[in-house]
Amino acid sequence: MFESFGDYLVHMGEGEWGWHDMMGFGFLGWGWAIFMLLFWVAIIVGVVLLIKWLLEQGTSKTASKKTALEILNERYARGEIDDEEYEKRKRKLLEG
Repeated sequence: MFESFGDYLVHMGEGEWGWHDMMGFGFLGWGWAIFMLLFWVAIIVGVVLLIKWLLEQGTSKTASKKTALEILNERYARGEIDDEEYEKRKRKLLEG
């Protein structure tokens, strides 16, 4: 069939399944390779965004659930309101 390995390599570039066809990605050309690259990039980006969204959903529920009394206590602790204002607002919150 082939007299030497060199003859075999020369023949590889000639046939239907030769070197040229493999480098050209068959009958679809480079478009298929670009499509597959974009497809996998989109899948990876989608998974990352989904994980990020799921993590944000878990933290937003717990972080924004402070009661009015907790906020009042924090303001009093920071010195934003005095004793009289604190007691007045606390009584009003506990009544209603």
